[in-house]
Amino acid sequence: MYVNSGYLHNSLVDFKDKSRPLVVGSCGTYKLYTRPTLPTYRPRGRIDFQILYIASGKAHFFLDGKDVIVTAGHMVLYQPKEIQRYIYYGSDQTEVFWVHFTGNNVKNILKGYHIPLTSHVFYIGKFPKYRQLFQEMIQELQLCRPHYEELLTLLLHQLFILISRQLNEGRKVSDPVQNEMETAIRHFSENYNTDIVIEDYAASMHRSTVWFIRTFKQYTGMSPMQYIISLRIANAQRLLGTMDYNVTEIASIVGYDNPLYFSRLFKKQTGLSPSEYRKHL
Repeated sequence: MYVNSGYLHNSLVDFKDKSRPLVVGSCGTYKLYTRPTLPTYRPRGRIDFQILYIASGKAHFFLDGKDVIVTAGHMVLYQPKEIQRYIYYGSDQTEVFWVHFTGNNVKNILKGYHIPLTSHVFYIGKFPKYRQLFQEMIQELQLCRPHYEELLTLLLHQLFILISRQLNEGRKVSDPVQNEMETAIRHFSENYNTDIVIEDYAASMHRSTVWFIRTFKQYTGMSPMQYIISLRIANAQRLLGTMDYNVTEIASIVGYDNPLYFSRLFKKQTGLSPSEYRKHL
């Protein structure tokens, strides 16, 4: 099992903070490999808000009096004092990110981003940027650098903006096509560091390249190649922050034989060269 989390002022106790509109209290991630189950039961809920993002696998929630299986790409929102009961199974290979937050204007902020308060579960897609934002919040809570509380709020606002875009841009496709796109996303996620040719993949699905690119972009908000690049850069960022590999090695790991091309692309996507990014961290 993999666990990584951070807590405001290193306190594990949930709290209310009405001094500011929005305050991040904690953030973390779980990924089950060998542990059979990871249950959570809070009969009285918490006094803050919580969002859980199912990044891969699935999770089992008890919501509104019934069992609900929540699959990857969905978020679950809990409001204060709502009963919380859910369980992750190792056999599902569940990976979940979560964030707790409070403040004196949370409901209005969520409404402003058109995030539903009347339903617990909503689909927002599976994009590397979500993982990146959660990981950045975890890191800020762990390092406690100057002005980190303000940055946490900005990162959470950014997460809300991405959620809002996904919820309100009306990207709807039929169920069979949705399954096709999910299969493509899964394939690209598992093979992002290989030489993927979009034309060949579309042909393997018996689809024209034009139709596949258009439908993939309608479903995800980006083209297949943009999605693959975002995966490569996001994973390169994690390697730069957590491993001692040099830039050439990292370029190769994420799928680029030419480290100079990788560095130019990395800077175009992030605003920093790989070396500058590592120094910044």
